[in-house]
Amino acid sequence: ESMEHETKTFFTAMVRENLPVSGLIDSDFVFANDRLAQHYQLPSISGSAMRKVILPDNSPYGGLLTQGAILKVTANGTTTSPVLRGKWVLEQILGAPPPPPPANVPDLAEQKAGALTGTLRQRMEQHRANPACANCHAKMDPLGFAFENFNGIGKFRTQEDSFPIEASGVLPDGRKFSGPGELKEILKGKKEQFARC
Repeated sequence: ESMEHETKTFFTAMVRENLPVSGLIDSDFVFANDRLAQHYQLPSISGSAMRKVILPDNSPYGGLLTQGAILKVTANGTTTSPVLRGKWVLEQILGAPPPPPPANVPDLAEQKAGALTGTLRQRMEQHRANPACANCHAKMDPLGFAFENFNGIGKFRTQEDSFPIEASGVLPDGRKFSGPGELKEILKGKKEQFARC
């Protein structure tokens, strides 16, 4: 409930304060109450009312892409989904939705146990080796991997189980990034495409 309220309050502030459209991708503030501040590992605040909180310089949060509500709806229940997150960025931020998957390719979760092994990223790389999957996943997966530091409900983490998280990627045009901050900078460079979307 707090996460949904955060997104609505954030968007309302963007419109009412006539802030630049790039603030939807990245901002130096969030709206939080006591529970969200704790969830986002921000300085403690008191009460359930939403208020504008200026982020510390090293915060991974800011903008829509790292809000708990967005990260939750682009996850598979309690686990992350780089594919869903990447697809969401393509559709909702860049206005460039990928085509639907081929009918004969099973989802990662539906494949036979033991067929794909390793971390989520390694299993996805094995899945992407299928030529029918490679083209679309080359567009979606890097975008989604940028947000792997956020668990299924948007809490920042550096490890998944005992494995360190690698939140880096290479976009189809060859640009490399490491983490959500660097990807946000690339996305802000696509201002015309984003604004049109």
